[in-house]
Amino acid sequence: MKLPSSSTGCPLDSLLRVLSGRWTIYILCRLHKNGDTRFGELKRQMPGISSKMLTERLRILENAEIISRHHEPTVPPRVTYSLTTEGRELTTILDQINTLAYQWQEQENGGANARTRRKKRIQ
Repeated sequence: MKLPSSSTGCPLDSLLRVLSGRWTIYILCRLHKNGDTRFGELKRQMPGISSKMLTERLRILENAEIISRHHEPTVPPRVTYSLTTEGRELTTILDQINTLAYQWQEQENGGANARTRRKKRIQ
């Protein structure tokens, strides 16, 4: 894996610099869920992202060797993106974070519902 250098020398800092960009986690989730995906399909699955931003994020992930790009010289060119071995390792951790996020959301919603029920009883 080729991560950007960190001024602190910390590998976690380098990895988080790659992952912290807007849309990056969502791109990884789409590739994890759908497998090999063409550029146009990725763009359709991500309303609101510009072609320029998608291209930029894909290049960053490709340079870090988290995803791979396969180009077929057809007319029009066929470009497919997929997760590398390192990218698949990363999605294991992202799945765990996703599970935690859902748990926290559920707890928050449960707490909000309980507060609403208490408030209604008081009135």
